[in-house]
Amino acid sequence: MTTPTPPAPTAVVLLSGGLDSATCLAAARSEGRDCIALSVSYGQRHGIELDAARTLAAESGADHVVIGVDLATIGGSALTGDGDVPHDPHGPREEIPVTYVPARNTVLLALALGLAEVRGATEVWIGVNAVDYSGYPDCRPEFIAAFQGVVDVATRATTAQGRHITIRTPLLELSKAEIIGLGVHLGVDYAATVSCYDPVDGLACGTCDACRIRLAGFAAAGLTDPAPYARTRP
Repeated sequence: MTTPTPPAPTAVVLLSGGLDSATCLAAARSEGRDCIALSVSYGQRHGIELDAARTLAAESGADHVVIGVDLATIGGSALTGDGDVPHDPHGPREEIPVTYVPARNTVLLALALGLAEVRGATEVWIGVNAVDYSGYPDCRPEFIAAFQGVVDVATRATTAQGRHITIRTPLLELSKAEIIGLGVHLGVDYAATVSCYDPVDGLACGTCDACRIRLAGFAAAGLTDPAPYARTRP
């Protein structure tokens, strides 16, 4: 008698529409996960990334869920309209730049955890990176470890049903060039991704912190960024 093939593990993958999250989704699929892509409309001024997320989810064949949470009401970030996005060629001057969104990854992971519990997922994937990033405190290993502790005690699935839910961070210790190399290997369509904080006429600006980190990553990988840009690249 043939032993039936067990179903693929289900994973909720946070998908912003940017380079890192697209690579994270591809990594999850490469490990045989049945992926539910979760995008969050949180009041970000760079809302075109949500259009990119829809395209990426469709290309990957992942189920796509979009949730709205208005973090702009809290304020405190240039990404939600509280001040201007910097275009400093020397990078952010503050240790934690004005593009930090208060509690964003905490909120995103909480939403992903709730979705995972309801949909029977055993993993939540997030493309945080602690190497080539803007200095956000919620992209560090300490934050992920702390949130895993929350996961372990916060849900019916983990406390009463014996279903462990694991936070997966495949990009955490990779450089941007290494992330891009992984994505190219996995066939990520980087032309469809948007990483920009301050788009111009629907195109990446090329001069904000996110664009500069992205462009430097492609240069370090010996590749040309296939995404379109509105301004001359630095």
